[in-house]
Amino acid sequence: MKKFLIALFFAPVLALAAGGNVHLDKWPGSVSDKAALQNGAKLFVNYCLNCHSASFIRYKTLVDIGLTEEQIKENLMFTGEKIGDLMQVAARHDEQKKWFGATPPDLTIVARARGEAGAPKAGADWLYTYLRTFYRDDGRPTGWNNLAFEAVGMPHVLWELQGTQVMDPATHKLSLAVPGKMSPAEYDKAVSDLVSFMVWMAEPQQEFRKTLGYIVLAFLALLFVVAYALKKEYWKDIH
Repeated sequence: MKKFLIALFFAPVLALAAGGNVHLDKWPGSVSDKAALQNGAKLFVNYCLNCHSASFIRYKTLVDIGLTEEQIKENLMFTGEKIGDLMQVAARHDEQKKWFGATPPDLTIVARARGEAGAPKAGADWLYTYLRTFYRDDGRPTGWNNLAFEAVGMPHVLWELQGTQVMDPATHKLSLAVPGKMSPAEYDKAVSDLVSFMVWMAEPQQEFRKTLGYIVLAFLALLFVVAYALKKEYWKDIH
């Protein structure tokens, strides 16, 4: 029984340790940076929304990141959508499965789905690492592979921005063989902004939730002081 309890206690730790050997870089972004969220939304619509839906969020929700409805219509809606529509791709699931071999997953909550219990930013770290570790692999159908997701089926859609990386088979280190439109620092910032938007998209009200939590804690603290003073006043004649 003792061994069983020890094994049960350490099971989550062992499972986490066995989850993969890829080092995850820390995501340096924040969902409170409105400029980063707006740039991330632009990158998401231009590079991700062609294949991946975000079908649990509507275009009009983007006003919460500081955009006006006019800005959303002019810069993020290109195929006749309405402001109240969900952010979906035009292709049907059966068409995508036929073209790609599998239906590209919906990305609305991917940042949370890739997270881990007790590590809320793990999903953001994984996305930040994943989008920066594509490398050329002529043995793959798409010509690309990824350090964070071995044998990935998705091509490197941001290769024009990042350039072409190659992997040293001896060290498994990546190096930039062909530069892209952005410098490495600029590309890292762009990916950070994109991940910021995906983290926000997974829970658009997370900043409000945190603020509300602080307000509730402050109220409970004040209520405790008032209740304690009332208790002392009520029982003062007895004690």
